[in-house]
Amino acid sequence: MAQKIRVGMVGISPNRGFSSIAHMPALQGLPDFDVVAVCTTNRASAEIAARHYGAAHAFADPVALAQHPDVDMVTVCVSVPGHRDPVMAAIEAGKHVYCEWPLGRTTAEAMAMRDAAVAKGVRHAVGLQGRVSPSICYARDLIAAGHIGEPLSATLFVNAGNWGATIDRAYQTRFENGANLMTITGGHNLDALCFMLGEFRSLSAFAVSQRDTIPLEGTGEPIPKDVPDQLIVAGIVGSGAAVSVQVRGGMTRGHEFLCEIHGSEGDLVLEATERASTQRQELRISAARGKGVPLAEMPVPELYRWVPPSVPKGSPYNVAQLYARFAKAIREGSEMVPSFDAAIVRHRMLDTIVAAAETGQRQTG
Repeated sequence: MAQKIRVGMVGISPNRGFSSIAHMPALQGLPDFDVVAVCTTNRASAEIAARHYGAAHAFADPVALAQHPDVDMVTVCVSVPGHRDPVMAAIEAGKHVYCEWPLGRTTAEAMAMRDAAVAKGVRHAVGLQGRVSPSICYARDLIAAGHIGEPLSATLFVNAGNWGATIDRAYQTRFENGANLMTITGGHNLDALCFMLGEFRSLSAFAVSQRDTIPLEGTGEPIPKDVPDQLIVAGIVGSGAAVSVQVRGGMTRGHEFLCEIHGSEGDLVLEATERASTQRQELRISAARGKGVPLAEMPVPELYRWVPPSVPKGSPYNVAQLYARFAKAIREGSEMVPSFDAAIVRHRMLDTIVAAAETGQRQTG
């Protein structure tokens, strides 16, 4: 096998955060990668993380990490307001870069990162890992192959439990930070829907804030809030299917995720198998063709799994799927999907949703 791709991770702490429960086990479970450097907000915590994960280098400066000759690729796992600087540092150093979704606080910020990566000629990936979920990829292919005929309608419900009675991260209450129910839960799930059925041709939306303040988890401090805690999007996608999507802030019961797709010849249903974000679990697929035929579960074929069986299920699995695809793009010099280009499409869709919600007028795209 060719030399391993040497990774520097920006934003990694032992046993805390998405990077520790998803990115690190994903990378450790893949033969293509070796995590050689870590970066946190201060040298002491970086050295603790480096010792914990067996990384050779510890940094408190993402620029220094990106410029180190032992680093081939940078993964950016910090919160959304902090994405731009480490991503740009990686690009300027000529390193391939993987950044979590949302890519930027705004579409303009995301476009600046994409344009810089293209100009530098580095490979770039965004963490829209629903697109590499075995379940979602299989459902997409079933639909494309005409298993349910022409898609006519779809309904999607998804919960966002952390935008309820309390919030655990204060920065997520400010719209300017680009990390909220609409961009995170809404962005991931709308991306999966559009990946299966096609982009919105037109849409209407309600982005509703039912609380002006929200208590900070642990302290109870009331935090001012200007982001939605409920999102409803309805419109026409792809070849003409009518869809409705509801993101339910604060809900921790009922369906965690349910997507029902009706076609001219049958129906397809994707549903949650556990209480976790859509992109962090294996979804169950059921389908039926013909009048009066009940839904039957359709196990996902193994060809949709690109990672070793040793990769843990749950949060690391789809992240590992995305990294496996990224390794192939890096080694072959081929196009990566989903790249920063996919992020721009999704950022622009969110801008359209905001415009529809603010004006009360249907938007066409």
